[in-house]
Amino acid sequence: MEPFNRSELLITAIARLLEGCRHVIVGAASPIPGAAALLVRARTDGALRVNVLGSQRHNSFTNGGVETFDLAAQGRVDAFFLGGGQIDGEANINLVGTGEYPAGDVRWPGSFGSAYLYFLVPRVILFREEHTRRVFVPKVDFVSAPGSSPPNVYRPGGPWKLVTGLGVFAFDRARKRFAVESVHPGHTVEEILDNTGFTLDIPEQVPMTPAPDPSTLTLLRGRIRSEIAETYPRFAAQLAA
Repeated sequence: MEPFNRSELLITAIARLLEGCRHVIVGAASPIPGAAALLVRARTDGALRVNVLGSQRHNSFTNGGVETFDLAAQGRVDAFFLGGGQIDGEANINLVGTGEYPAGDVRWPGSFGSAYLYFLVPRVILFREEHTRRVFVPKVDFVSAPGSSPPNVYRPGGPWKLVTGLGVFAFDRARKRFAVESVHPGHTVEEILDNTGFTLDIPEQVPMTPAPDPSTLTLLRGRIRSEIAETYPRFAAQLAA
């Protein structure tokens, strides 16, 4: 098997989750999701519409925030990515800070439009490379965006998958629980459990996250590396030449 690095594995894992989408928007400071969306676009000969916010070459918007929200409200965004300083077992995310609000211990950038997009985009993929109990907590200190809503609340969107540095997870919206879908090469289910602050559903057989094949690595290290470098030059340098 051809050697690959962690970023290449994560890009490939996320790209697999974007198959079948028509339009994907990637927020700022998201080089791995951005590269994954560009990879799917390259594989489908441009059938996937991709907008990487912050990019000039790979973004058709003139006012990214407004157009993102408008398209989401119209049902014209299939997938979006959210993360958080904290994420709990019910897929609530915290982008505000730790401690008792408003006088918290640590302050993060803020929620921006996370709650709005969490309610409207059907495939919200949570992504956080760090997988520790510091991030994956029993209960978030502040709910920037809720993972679920009461039955009488209109909500076509919500959490669908979670990708971390240890594995891929599926979210059951009815049961409000994550299940391990695959574990990355070099890691174990036990390691995932040790580093997660909430309980997870574990199937009897947990597959290994598929490694990128040679043709995918060629795309990543050539075309995708060049395309993502326009927005994230430092990240692109991590992809093998």
